[in-house]
Amino acid sequence: MAILSRMRELHELIAAWPGLVSDRDPALVEDSLVLLDLLEDAQTVVDVGSGGGLPGLPLKLARPELALALIEANRKKAAFLTHAIAVLGLDGVEVVGMRAEEAGRLPRLRDAFDVATARALAPMPVLAELCLPFVRPGGRLLAMKASARGELVDAAPALAALNAELAEVVPAPSAARSLGQVFVIRKLGPTPDAYPRRPGLPARKPLTAP
Repeated sequence: MAILSRMRELHELIAAWPGLVSDRDPALVEDSLVLLDLLEDAQTVVDVGSGGGLPGLPLKLARPELALALIEANRKKAAFLTHAIAVLGLDGVEVVGMRAEEAGRLPRLRDAFDVATARALAPMPVLAELCLPFVRPGGRLLAMKASARGELVDAAPALAALNAELAEVVPAPSAARSLGQVFVIRKLGPTPDAYPRRPGLPARKPLTAP
């Protein structure tokens, strides 16, 4: 019951903050929890393109021991994240107000996390380049998608370039996404020095086959 109350409190914070219209559906907070079992024994999580803190903050509420980093370049959204963390009284959460391409170059964040999460961030080839540089070798990227099998074909060159592979696709329906799926990407080795490329380039020129 306590966790449900905390989830409602998070939703109320999101609903009251200007500029978070896309995150105001209360079902999206619950939707974040489809990742809970997939975290397994992870201790460190990075949520890339966190927006209103989904899925990162619900996972933190459910697993208070997690060390969590929220990557969010939009200043107003980053301000919300800082506000929500304070109101909810959460420890062990860092807001990184930078683009993922820049944050992924910081030594303390690069190849550092057990798990990266992303929800509706970008097509798979772009998402892979933005998220995988944060994941330690042996760690995983959990990408929440409605359906992206076609994208996975396009993403194969990006996964290969970033020393990663698709481990599995897990059905993860919820009230928010009846066809929800989680694409589990395993990091096989360190991030090559070339990645991530400079800000904006992953989206303009995705790492897809010619």
